[in-house]
Amino acid sequence: MNVKKSIRHLERYRKIAMALVRNGFGYLVHELGLPDPVSYFRSSEDQEIHVKTIGERVRRLLEELGPTFVKLGQIASTRPDLLPPDVIRELEHLQDHVPPFSYHEAAHIVEDELGERITDLFLEFEKIPMASASIGQVHQAKLKDGTIVAVKVQRPRIAALIETDLDMLAEFAKLAEKRLEWARNYRLSEVISELARSLQAELDYTAEARNGYKFAIQCDRMKDIKVPALYDEYCTRRVLTMEFIAGIKLSEHQRLEERGFDRTALANRFASVIFHQILIEGFFHGDPHPGNVLVLSDGSLALLDFGMVGRLTTEMKQHFAMLVIALRNQSSKGVLRAIGKMGIVPEDVDESKLRADVDDLRDKYYQVPLSKVSMGDAVNDLFTVAFRHRIWIPSELTLLGKTLLTMEGVVTALDPSFSIFDVAEPYGRSLFMDQFNPKKVIKKWIEDIPDYLDLVTEIPLNLKNLSTLLQKGKVRVEVTAPELSEFLSKMDRISNKMSFSIVLLSLSIIMVGLIIGSSMGHQATMLWDFPVIEIGLGIATVLVLWLIYAIFKSGRF
Repeated sequence: MNVKKSIRHLERYRKIAMALVRNGFGYLVHELGLPDPVSYFRSSEDQEIHVKTIGERVRRLLEELGPTFVKLGQIASTRPDLLPPDVIRELEHLQDHVPPFSYHEAAHIVEDELGERITDLFLEFEKIPMASASIGQVHQAKLKDGTIVAVKVQRPRIAALIETDLDMLAEFAKLAEKRLEWARNYRLSEVISELARSLQAELDYTAEARNGYKFAIQCDRMKDIKVPALYDEYCTRRVLTMEFIAGIKLSEHQRLEERGFDRTALANRFASVIFHQILIEGFFHGDPHPGNVLVLSDGSLALLDFGMVGRLTTEMKQHFAMLVIALRNQSSKGVLRAIGKMGIVPEDVDESKLRADVDDLRDKYYQVPLSKVSMGDAVNDLFTVAFRHRIWIPSELTLLGKTLLTMEGVVTALDPSFSIFDVAEPYGRSLFMDQFNPKKVIKKWIEDIPDYLDLVTEIPLNLKNLSTLLQKGKVRVEVTAPELSEFLSKMDRISNKMSFSIVLLSLSIIMVGLIIGSSMGHQATMLWDFPVIEIGLGIATVLVLWLIYAIFKSGRF
């Protein structure tokens, strides 16, 4: 098996090397220190290729290398924090130049996956596919009860090809990190690993089915939106069977007008759906292009294809809200703070240049009417700054930028005067105010209590370890003199804040314990005829007030 795998790798390596040379990237083979099996290969196409831009050459290279690289390129087009804008634009035009595979191969895969003959599974099964792509193709069929369905069948042998390509890319990434500085700076192995996970997820149709179920639950909480029903008994890792939905694509403007649909209303409905998914649900469609959105006869929308989805945690949604608010308020500090919370900033980042780029970004949108501002462009501009300064942004947030840009393109085509800020504002305001919901704040405090207690209990051990290291002379602290005063002042403020927090936490725990104890005992908390809670609360309050007064008096809170 290992021998077969090595032979596959060798053959695939030869094809990749030839494609690199044909598209003007032969120098990469030399830079990686690999033997050049195609140094003799030169053609007129080689000379002409250098006239094209880097982005065009990258796109041609990926299309030539086939399904794995096309899909990786499509996924990479959602990462403007990793690639320059001109390359991103070309990757967005990547096409799957893959002809459909035969009906007999499709039938064999369906029968192999579902365990029965295709004639026993379906009343009808169209031999010509409705659509074909690099990973699979879709056939219309009819179940035994007459229900019309769409059956997505994975391309034969595609999993083995993708596995081979991903193995080779992982090896190339490790080698590049050893030899090339830019590969180390951008943590190429991590990038390839992340892209590979996204691609492998698309190979598992059961994952897409789970996404479909989650979107179906969302539909119960939203109006005017539908997703196709899934048929579990006809779904496996390589076969996905769903309800066939007939409708008009959002890009078919003439047909929409002929049917009497209000394009502005459709734009508003589509934008509302996407913002609800992003800012309320935290689970959104990652590729809402017009081909994946249908208008039904009653004016409602249907979402299709759940292979690419985005997820946002509560913290990520809040960071995104902070970013939007900072951009609206023209606050460079706010934008920098949001960037710091959203991504990983390298230790050696040039803060002055980063601030200058953020100021330029702020000035670009300064006093510009919201109707003229593209939220997708603003977010992608920010990710361009992140790329320039090697700031690692989570893939969920970059996919969010891609989704916003795609959504804006769709609604602008429907109604050029439409402003998505009008739709986004209530969702953003709700998300921002939700941070101050007393119930959620208290719940978060309660959830954090164990962490605070662990911190308090670990302080003696940490101090002991620090003392031991100091005695052995193994602790080395370097603080430059110009920053010493500011550093000590910040440390003083931090210690005061920690003291204040610990005292308040201790007071809260003691009082809650006493109150709960008295409630469970159904009696007043009297000890030797003294009202313990009242007196204890009074003493603790005095202590806390004294501590607050002392800290504020020092001017270092």
